[in-house]
Parts: sequence; structure tokens; C-alpha cells
Amino acid sequence: MAGAVYPDLEGKVVLVTGGGSGIGEAIVRRFVAQGSRTAFIDIKREPSEALTRDLSGQGIVHFEHADLTDTAALKAAIGRIRAALGPIDVLVNNAAHDERHATLEITPEYWDDRIAVNLKHQFFAAQAVLPDMIEKKSGSIINFGSTSWMIGQGGMAAYTSSKSAVLGLTRSLARDFGPYNIRVNAIAPGWIMTKRQIDLWLTPESEKELLNRQCLKRRLTPDDIARPTLFFASDESGACTNQQYVVDGGWV
Repeated sequence: MAGAVYPDLEGKVVLVTGGGSGIGEAIVRRFVAQGSRTAFIDIKREPSEALTRDLSGQGIVHFEHADLTDTAALKAAIGRIRAALGPIDVLVNNAAHDERHATLEITPEYWDDRIAVNLKHQFFAAQAVLPDMIEKKSGSIINFGSTSWMIGQGGMAAYTSSKSAVLGLTRSLARDFGPYNIRVNAIAPGWIMTKRQIDLWLTPESEKELLNRQCLKRRLTPDDIARPTLFFASDESGACTNQQYVVDGGWV
């Protein structure tokens, strides 16, 4: 796999949430290629097990099946990863779900579910791995936001609310745990052409708007997100924390 090599990532224990497909899959593949001891958690068992089989022999990869909205199950999965691979060095809070929803039809239960899917698990995953990083006095947490709230996208208020809150979470954790040499940054992807996005949302009209608004006149791929993720995980970004980096081809 072509791309930059970060020697300090070799042997690091990396945890990726939502790593079984889409952007998460690209991130998992990139960390395995770096020689990282890579684990991921996903609710979808079949594609996750297929990815694990595909990567076996290429490096260390460990899959745990869990519903990230179940905090006890999330923490139990992280505990099993720690037992299998060792203390966590890098956390990539990638998992999310951009389901569309009409504001006038949202119930309190649906709102809570969307917050759980897109924000709550990021906090509790960080809470679970921070003791490892504090003990080592090093670590990197990368939280995934979105440009959806920056461009004023409608039709999914709970999602955009959650994703805007990721920046606040990132800055709070960066401030609190910087004295332990733990860095916390956010990546805000634009419209990334995963299979799901292409199948559900991409039309000739929407692609025309995309290419009109982006400075770069091409589709963005999951690997466009995976590569900067490696940078923020690596010591090469050792002075970077408390920041959000937009990867959207120049739309925002």
C-alpha cells in the first residue's frame, strides 16, 4: 500500500470504532500496513469478519463485535482488546450514522438514540482508554466530526448537533489531558464517497453541486480520510492538539 510510513506507529495499539466498512475500513487497513497492533469495534459482524480475514497475514488485527450505543458493551469490548493487544496508544472515534430525519417528527427517544450513535460513545471510549494513556504519559485521540453543520446542511438536526459537539468534546479533553502528553484532535470529513453514500444519496444533481462547491473537482474517497488520520496518530503531529482539521476538498 503506497503512502507515507510512520515508524513510530509500528507496534502501537490502535483502536478504531466503526472499523468494519467505509471510512473505518480504510483507516484499519492503513494502520495494519504501518505495523500497528490494530483493533476495531463494529456492530456489523459479517463485513467486519471479512475484513479481518482479508488482513490476516498482513499484520495484527483484532475485531470485537459490539453496539457502541451500549456503554457497558463498549467498555467490555475495549477491555477484551486491552487483554489481547495491550494498553491503547491511539483511539480513532470514527463510528457514526448520518440517517436523515424530519425535525417535526423527531421523538425524544429518537433524539437520544442519534446522540448515542454520533456523540456519546466518543466520550465513553475516550474515558475507557485515557487511563492507559495517562500511565504511559502519551497517546492520541482522534474524534470524527463533520462539515455538515459548517455548511448549514438541513434534514438531520440531531446528526449535525452531535457532530458540532464533537469539537467541544475534543477541546475539553485536549485541555484536561495535555499535561499527560495526550493529544486530542478532530477530523471533519466532507462528503466522502463510501459505498453507502453512493448507494443512498449520490445523484447526478447532487454530484454536480458537490463538484461545483469543492475546490478539488473529484470525488473524495475513504482513503482521503485515512491518510491524515495516520498523521494525527503519529508523533509527526506531536505539537498538534486541541484542533479540528477539515478534509472536504475545499468546500468549507
